[in-house]
Order: sequence, then C-alpha cells, then structure tokens
Amino acid sequence: MGRITLTNIDRAYGKMKILHGINLDVGDGEMLVLVGPSGCGKSTLLRLIAGLDRPTDGKVEIDGVDVTNVSAAQRGLAMVFQSYALYPHMSVRQNLAFGLENIRMPKAEIDARITEATRMLEIAPYLDRRPGQLSGGQKQRVAIGRAVVRNPTAFLLDEPLSNLDAELRITMRAELAGLHRRLTTTMVYVTHDQIEAMTLADRIVVMRSGRIEQVGRPLDLYNAPANLFVAGFIGAPRMNLLPVKVRSASGAEVRVDGPGGLSASIAADGVALKPGDDATLGIRPHDIQLSNGGKGSVEARVTLAEALGPETVVHATIAGDSKLIAVLKQQGVESQGPPINLALPPERMHLFDAAGLRVAPR
Repeated sequence: MGRITLTNIDRAYGKMKILHGINLDVGDGEMLVLVGPSGCGKSTLLRLIAGLDRPTDGKVEIDGVDVTNVSAAQRGLAMVFQSYALYPHMSVRQNLAFGLENIRMPKAEIDARITEATRMLEIAPYLDRRPGQLSGGQKQRVAIGRAVVRNPTAFLLDEPLSNLDAELRITMRAELAGLHRRLTTTMVYVTHDQIEAMTLADRIVVMRSGRIEQVGRPLDLYNAPANLFVAGFIGAPRMNLLPVKVRSASGAEVRVDGPGGLSASIAADGVALKPGDDATLGIRPHDIQLSNGGKGSVEARVTLAEALGPETVVHATIAGDSKLIAVLKQQGVESQGPPINLALPPERMHLFDAAGLRVAPR
C-alpha cells in the first residue's frame, strides 16, 4: 500500500505563507507529478510528505494513518534528491547498503536487494566505484537504487533529472517510467519541466503561489485547462493567448472579435458572458494551419521561422503587436519573409472569461 492523503495543509515561515490549504489524495501505485514555476511550493510540499518539514496546519496521512508528527525515518518513504546526495568516500555498493545496515538488516537480504536493484538499473559494473568516478546519469541511477533497495511505501523524487543534459534527461525519463511500471509503487515526483510532467505522470498537479490550480490526467490538462495559468503552462510551445471582445453570447455559442480582423464562433457555455465583455482566446500552436486567406484566417508577419525538419515553428505578429506561434508541417516559411495567412480553427479554440477561467465547451 502507498496511499498518501493531504488535508488542509498550510505552511508558513514567520509571516510568509508558502502553502495555502492544500488538499490532495495520491492513489496507491500512482505516479503523481507536482509541477509549477520555481517558488510555487512544490518542493516544500514534498518535504512535508517526507517528514523533513512539518505543516503549520493540516494533516498528512499514509495508508489512513496520521503521520503529521511522525519522523521521516518512521514513515517508510524513500527520497531521491536533485543533488544525488551520495556519500563521496563510499563505493556504490556501500552507498546502496548503508541505510539497510543501519537498520541491522541481515547481510544476505542486503545482498539480494542490491543485486536486484543493480540488475534493474544496470549499475552492476559500477559497484566498486566511488561517486566521483561516475557520470551524472550513473550517479542518478545509484541515487534511485539507494531508494529502491529500501522497498519503500512510496518514492519521493525532487527534480531528480534537472542536473542532466537534455539527451540524458530523455533517456532517464524513459527509464523512470519503466521502473514505475515494474515496481508498481507510489511515486510523487517534483519538477518545473512540464514536458517531464506530461510524459511521466498518471496525474499532474499544477501549482502556483502555494495553491493547486488544477489536478488531472496529462491530456485532460492539455485539452481542457481550467484557467489561463494552466493553459499557458502546460504544452510546448505554450498556448497562444489573444485578447478578444465578446460580440454575442447565447447558451451554446459565443462569438468573439480579436486582433487582425479575427472573428470566431465558439461552441461554449455563454451564460456567464455578455456582449462587450473582455475575454481571452486560446489556441495551441499545433492547431494553427497555413491557409490561402478567407474566413477564419488572419494575416501574420513572420519574425522567426525555426526549421526543425518535419515541422517549422513560426513566430509571428498579427495586427502589429499581437504575438502568435504556429507549428506548421510546411517547409519554406522564411524569417522576415512576406506576410502569410494562418487559419485558426474555431473547434480547436479555448475561451477564457475576464477572470481567467475557462468557459467550458458544450
């Protein structure tokens, strides 16, 4: 079992409040990823789960047992840090065995666990080396192995891949996903990288300023962001957000006008909107298409075209200063070239009211 429940968690340092009324339930065997910008409170929340810090208010439960005031050592959790936190004077084997020796586990059991972990993480060739003789990826595997040998109730991972180069991060993401499938153990994973969140998570928790903005499966957050913050944070490149004015609103449709002569009819719940209201139109860069002009398209001036082989990422402006990013399948679009026409399909649009909340489609 590895269910973790947080109820009304607050954390303040003096007069500075870091976490505000966090309620969260992590299912047994789930990979839950906490994501958000630096300083949003995700690492603080992970430390509270680990027992390395205590909440100012609220309750932490593991498998239904209140552990709010239980020490980290007694919670049965294993934490993997961004900095690896390996003992530099010990060999890999000694690093893996150290925690188990401290609890006086029989040597045969320690050896069996180390053998299984090194097989799973492919670090057997490095057992007699010290951390200073390892690459970054090898160190991270050892840090994960040290957690694996403990057979914990849950794994807590605090930005474990942030010190690796881009190519190695991709490899390690795949390895972590495979490890989670094999172990079927609860994992709570902190990152500021929303690509990591999208590729690893069963569910994502998007945080901002110590509050939870939205919780859901990766594609649910991508396709139905609850507000402008989530819309702009989830997805790469980020969603285009354009200021628009409501022309008309009925129960099932909202008509809006935007920059560059943009006009769109969006199937949405228009009950809370009225003509003249300010709103924000969102559309993903991958949903924009090159067109020959006409209804539903806008003229755009290309400021930068990034040719990436099968795709071209086009940075453009419409109506002078409104910025737009499109990911096009076509090649041959040039930076500082002649204006192009871009079609924005209304069925792929998102609409947000003046408060930044998504107007849900019908």
